[in-house]
Amino acid sequence: MNIKTRQIDVLIVGAGISGIGAAYHLQKHCQGKSYAIIEARDALGGTWDLFRYPGIRSDSDMFTFGYHFKPWHSPKAISPGDDIKNYIAEAASENNITPNILFQHKVISANWDSTKAKWLTEIQDLQTGETCSFISDFFFSAAGYYNYDKGYTPEFEGVENFSGDIIHPQHWPQHLDYAGKNIIVIGSGATAVTLVPALAATAGHVTMLQRSPSYIASKPEQDKLANLLRRLLPTKLAYRLIRWIKILQGLFIYNLAKRRPEKVKKLIREGVIEALGANYPIDKHFKPSYQPWDQRACLVPDGDLFHAINNGSASVVTEHIDKFTANGVTLKNGKSLAADIIVTATGLSVDILGSYQLSVDQKPFNVADSYCYKGMMLSGLPNFAFSMGYTNASWTLKSDLVAQYVCRLINHMHKHQYHYCQPVLPENGIEAEPFIDFSSSYIIRALDKLPKQGRKKPWKLNQNYILDRISLGYGSVVDDNMLFSSLWTTGPQTEPRK
Repeated sequence: MNIKTRQIDVLIVGAGISGIGAAYHLQKHCQGKSYAIIEARDALGGTWDLFRYPGIRSDSDMFTFGYHFKPWHSPKAISPGDDIKNYIAEAASENNITPNILFQHKVISANWDSTKAKWLTEIQDLQTGETCSFISDFFFSAAGYYNYDKGYTPEFEGVENFSGDIIHPQHWPQHLDYAGKNIIVIGSGATAVTLVPALAATAGHVTMLQRSPSYIASKPEQDKLANLLRRLLPTKLAYRLIRWIKILQGLFIYNLAKRRPEKVKKLIREGVIEALGANYPIDKHFKPSYQPWDQRACLVPDGDLFHAINNGSASVVTEHIDKFTANGVTLKNGKSLAADIIVTATGLSVDILGSYQLSVDQKPFNVADSYCYKGMMLSGLPNFAFSMGYTNASWTLKSDLVAQYVCRLINHMHKHQYHYCQPVLPENGIEAEPFIDFSSSYIIRALDKLPKQGRKKPWKLNQNYILDRISLGYGSVVDDNMLFSSLWTTGPQTEPRK
């Protein structure tokens, strides 16, 4: 594309797994509607193009993380990042989506003009610095949930004194040589438990330094039942069957964790004991202070982290950092850890709508003042939706449903000649709750930047795929909280509930 100003029906921000999925659904369900995808990077893939650290992989099975319309063919259910990026690229190529992507272009601002019922989006060409504009009827943010420009790193005393390399996984150096080196990985989440065994394969020694433990469970990299069903059944049928088995398994485990947390804690603990032995200090390093699924659990394929601990190439230290020194870190208990490289796997900076400025009639729109409607739209923001995944299941399960719902919404407006739709709060207001009921640090840090939710539907988030499938897939797009209007009406029109 070579443009200055272009008018389209739908503007999609982000060419990651959500953006490519949204484009697929628009092509299939809103035939005749034009769209473009704006992508700041020079390649598609989103997360799977950005992160390049050793061992990067999915932290959920690919039968649910993959698209419902494109079977996952690899025998690996827990799959490397390169395989996932190739899968997304295949989906884009097979469905002729790639020509609609504007690479190396970044959204600077987006303003809703109520007099025209249009979004005006200013975009910068990152190669030339020039700007261009898109005028669109609908704005769909598929930019993910975190800032791509920088990850989160706490302030550590004495960082400037360390003589080695300090690396955040989000910005992994392409040619870093860590063979034979002593490495400290600070963190205990999914990134840390992925990095440690991958680094330990060639490093001198890797220490996972954590303030507090996470729930960590081993899971086979390859799913025997899934691979058997794929040998016995036609590809699409096998994929649908496996996908539903995994969805139901995930819902069962999550609900069991919420209803009988002590049982789930016991099962996870027994798995760690089996992997590391009864003499290992499991309570110190693998016994979290919170309940299962108050934070996302970590999966280690084929117990790779535990194997690295058992063979001595990796170890776990649970203690607070006092300060960095020239040769490593000093801990609060007075002990020291030596390192040539320190990796700060300390989390993400949450940014659910990207780093651009949203406004309505040139007035800045504050996301934190809004309420989330059906987990995908914001009160006070017309013709706008964003893609968010689940905290207790695969991201793509929800992003697929959101994209399908947006298509139904666009088709409804087209059929009835409405120019815009907008979630509207009840006249008597709603009781506010945090956007996500999750105790992970990256969520807690961002609560003041996130929208709120209510205690009742449609302002209450479902963390349940089946409920969302019914609501977003088959429920009416018309309800008392959704305003539809046309420019030629004397005032806003709200359709009656059907």
